[in-house]
Parts: sequence; structure tokens; C-alpha cells
Amino acid sequence: MTLVKASPASWALPSGPELPRVAPVTFCDDRKTLTAIATQLLPRVRNLIRYLIHGDQDVDDVAQEALLAVLRGLPTFRQEGSLESWADRIVARVTFTWLRRRKPQRQFSLDVEDASADDCTLPDEYLRRRRLVALLDQLPHEQRYALVLHHVVGLSVEEIALDTAAKLETVRTRLRLGKRRLRELAEPLSTEGGLAHE
Repeated sequence: MTLVKASPASWALPSGPELPRVAPVTFCDDRKTLTAIATQLLPRVRNLIRYLIHGDQDVDDVAQEALLAVLRGLPTFRQEGSLESWADRIVARVTFTWLRRRKPQRQFSLDVEDASADDCTLPDEYLRRRRLVALLDQLPHEQRYALVLHHVVGLSVEEIALDTAAKLETVRTRLRLGKRRLRELAEPLSTEGGLAHE
């Protein structure tokens, strides 16, 4: 079984065939296009949300809210970049809004060994993502958000500072400390054979 290392470079969100290219004005009028876009973006949206929040129990609710926000915002998409990148930013903002609205609750982390299926039966990509999420669950919220926004969504330090209302140096510190902590958490897995080195 081949497993991949837990490094920021391997955190890419799933992508599929190119999304339909249509003029922004027609986005709201064409149900086939809206369905194709929603179907194509859903796995990406769910993964990004799961990277940002602890636990699996709320992912579907937040994903539904985020996907609706993306579809409602399609008329404002200017096609200056990829639809996926534009949607990632909306999903991150919706997730942060949801996190602020939510009352603090006791967080439960899914331990990879508690998964119902045996490691050997899981597809490698799914197993890699579950292990990454288990590691991210152990990071402080601020470090987790900074790492995901920077390495998964691709935001610059300045953009993260703006989106999270934090100072530039604070964001840089969160990134540095988050990377260090993630390496510390991944080290036992790599020595036990849980993560392969590339």
C-alpha cells in the first residue's frame, strides 16, 4: 500500500474535468450548467470544509450552505481566474462565518485507527486525506486556518491577514508554528510506516 507524506504540497483539493465555460450572465439561467458546476465542486467544497473544521458531523451542513453561496454568487464571477479558486475563497468565508456563529462545543477528533473500514480496503487518496485531517484536528484553530488558507486555498499571507482580521506577522507566526507542529505530529507516523516519504 502506498501512502503519501503529510506536507503542504500534498494537500491539493480534488479536481476533475474542466468545468463548463459559459458567460456569467447565463450562469443563473441554465440548470444543466448549475448542476454540472455543483456536482463538480461538491467534493472539493467538502474537503476544504473538513480541513477547516474539527469533526465530520457538520461538514454536510456547511457544505450545503457554502455551495449555495457559490451558486448564488456565480453572476459576480468575472472569470479572471479559475472557478475553483474563486469558489474556494467563498467556501472559506462561509466556513469562517459558520464557525463564528456556532456556539463553542466540545470537539471530538476521529482517530484514524477508529475508522470503520480496514486501511487495506480504503483507497489511498481517501486514507491520505483522513490522516491529514486527523493531524489537522490536533492543531490550534488559528494555525489550522492559516495553513489551510495558505497551502490549500492558495491565499497569500496578506490575503489571510485580511480575511481573518489578523496582523501580517501574526499570520506568518501561525504558519510557522503550524508547520512545525504538523511536522512533529507527522514524525511518529512516518517512523511507524504510517506516512511514506517521497
